[in-house]
Amino acid sequence: MSRYDATQTNESTRSSQIFKDLNLDFQQNTATKDIQKMKDIEAVKRSVKNLINTNHYEKPFHPEIGSGVRDLLFENMTPLTAQVLSQKIQDVINNFEPRAQLAGVEVIPRFDNNTYEVIVEFYMVNAPAELIDLAFTLERLR
Repeated sequence: MSRYDATQTNESTRSSQIFKDLNLDFQQNTATKDIQKMKDIEAVKRSVKNLINTNHYEKPFHPEIGSGVRDLLFENMTPLTAQVLSQKIQDVINNFEPRAQLAGVEVIPRFDNNTYEVIVEFYMVNAPAELIDLAFTLERLR
């Protein structure tokens, strides 16, 4: 008896691979009484944001994973610091998020608020035709 592979007869341009992660808010799914799951775009967005906010040595047994972005938030706010932040964000996404193909990172200093506005644009590997924007603000907490 031969095996039937559904992906070979699929006419869709999208890959059959679906990315899933746990929702870190630990909200309960009302139907299954289990933790809710995040899928596809939302899962990758959450992962990218978590990677950017992670420092080196924060992840147990993987000290190499991290961006070091929070260290730069306490430096003087200059265009050079914004460029270094952009480079660190690009490096961490390219090195540790295989589900995202980076298109660009823009870091805009907001001198009045003492924050940086970050815009990350990427394509998902299983849907390369759709450009995904992730925008958030980086600020120091102390």
